[in-house]
Amino acid sequence: MALTDRHDDGGGTAARSADVLLARVARASAGRTAGILVCSAGAAAASLALPAVLGTTLDLLLDRAPGAGRMLAAAAALAAAEVVLSACTALLAGIVGARSTSRLRCGAVDGLLSTSPSEAARFSPGEVATRLSANAAEAGATPAAAAQVASAALAPVGALVALVLIDPWTALAFTAGLPLLVLLLRAFARRSTESVGRYLQVQASIASRLTDALGGARAIAASATVDAERDRVLRPLGALSTAGRGMWAVHGSAMARSGVLMPLLVTVVLAVGGLGLAAGRLSVGDLLAVSRYASLAAGLGAVAEPLGALVRGRTAARRVDALVRAPSLRYGTSELPPGGPGTLELRGVRVRRGQAQPLRGVDLRVPGGLTAAVVGRSGAGKSTLAEVAGRLADPDGGEALLDGVRLDRLAEAELRREVGYAFERPHLTGATVAEAVAAGARTASAEQVRSAARAAGADAFIRTLPQGYATPLDEAPLSGGELQRLGLARAFAHAGRLLVLDDATSSLDTATERQVDRALAHRVRSGTRLVVAHRLSSAARADLVVWLEEGRVRAVGPHEDLWHEPEYRAVFGRAEDAGTGPSHGSEGDDRHDPS
Repeated sequence: MALTDRHDDGGGTAARSADVLLARVARASAGRTAGILVCSAGAAAASLALPAVLGTTLDLLLDRAPGAGRMLAAAAALAAAEVVLSACTALLAGIVGARSTSRLRCGAVDGLLSTSPSEAARFSPGEVATRLSANAAEAGATPAAAAQVASAALAPVGALVALVLIDPWTALAFTAGLPLLVLLLRAFARRSTESVGRYLQVQASIASRLTDALGGARAIAASATVDAERDRVLRPLGALSTAGRGMWAVHGSAMARSGVLMPLLVTVVLAVGGLGLAAGRLSVGDLLAVSRYASLAAGLGAVAEPLGALVRGRTAARRVDALVRAPSLRYGTSELPPGGPGTLELRGVRVRRGQAQPLRGVDLRVPGGLTAAVVGRSGAGKSTLAEVAGRLADPDGGEALLDGVRLDRLAEAELRREVGYAFERPHLTGATVAEAVAAGARTASAEQVRSAARAAGADAFIRTLPQGYATPLDEAPLSGGELQRLGLARAFAHAGRLLVLDDATSSLDTATERQVDRALAHRVRSGTRLVVAHRLSSAARADLVVWLEEGRVRAVGPHEDLWHEPEYRAVFGRAEDAGTGPSHGSEGDDRHDPS
């Protein structure tokens, strides 16, 4: 089943928040939405005036009285006005829907980009795609649907008033069936909300499974599990079919009931009008007007269509709103002391991820200018510590400081200028390779880009590209290692007093990794390095090692001191006796201790 988050709890808070979002979006297009109301109200007014004019015209023609021609021209003008105003309503509704959808999508993307990576990861790619596409489009149609619901009710209500003015008995005959219609619309709105919510959840589940499958397409093909994966992706189709049939059954039931109820009411009204004509209470023209007004009043059942769009839009808006309201990182206004060495401190840091607790009361101090390798078994909390250290996420308890200043009190520009990151799978932006390396809190110069590329071991392969550094990024055939080197180059070009490398050399060969280490020591701006390490060689070359175990710091110290611990050696697959010293082998061979 699709991921559901705390914003999609089905409670009143989520619904109210989504309504606030829709109201904000509607205000942004208030002028055009008002235009929908004016045009639709004008069309309704024309449709209300037309039966009276036609009835008067008929009476004049039957009586051979003067003025019939003028009334006939007026009827034609009213019919034309109704057509034109209805067309304007449709045009404005399309424009408002497109603009509202665009605003919802922009707000959702802003919400995702401004939250922490761990919060954004709670939404799978399929979930995000569904919410930004289908759900945003449904929600974007809501302002226009709301205006159309109001205008759809205007003509029937006005027609009912006209019936009262022409002959109260016909109006009474029609109103006898209104309580049934009100109950019908109320049940439709309630059942539609439930059925649409189920449908959207299953739809998002299929999108998530498909996105996951596309991401692992090579592994699926290599393992000959295509059939099993296809079955997994399509397994919710039965539930989708059930939810879809339920949704349209609700809609069809409402349409069918109103389709039976409203013609019956019109028939009753015409029967009462016919009796009035026979009794001399109504003229032939009055009966024509009554029949037309009865048909317009029967249009109250047509409110179900825009009402259904409104219900679907509000339900979809709750899913979009969950992205818009993703908790964003708040920044302060402080600056770091000038010339600081980059001393990193974590004090009592605790982090929760649902029921899990990746970090549990971590206390750590990394002196400025040192390289600290963070090691531990899978799930020990290494990447979470790296996120907190550079404030990609805030801890749930405790504090993180850089040169004595709490990270959450730093101005955003100051933080991102002085804290850099390189990741295992970097995401590069920019039209060309050079622009991808230069992009950051500040734009690096061409010389800085080339210097950083040389330091990351990327200059040589960049020069072999068709246009060198000017090669369009989407036309550069990059291997995993080359992509990592470009990510490192970008980090080196923007290096501040703290540089966090989160498994950023995993795809590099040993020789290139050693080259990167030497560049960090001699060619990149000096500062503190926090390296999430899986290789023994990375830990051995660090000034000190932070050994994590089950979210806690087990020990901090030089690699050669920790190597005497069997459990430390077991982190790297080396579980020799405690009395066995580190073995030595060829340089850079991760099967041996390179210290």
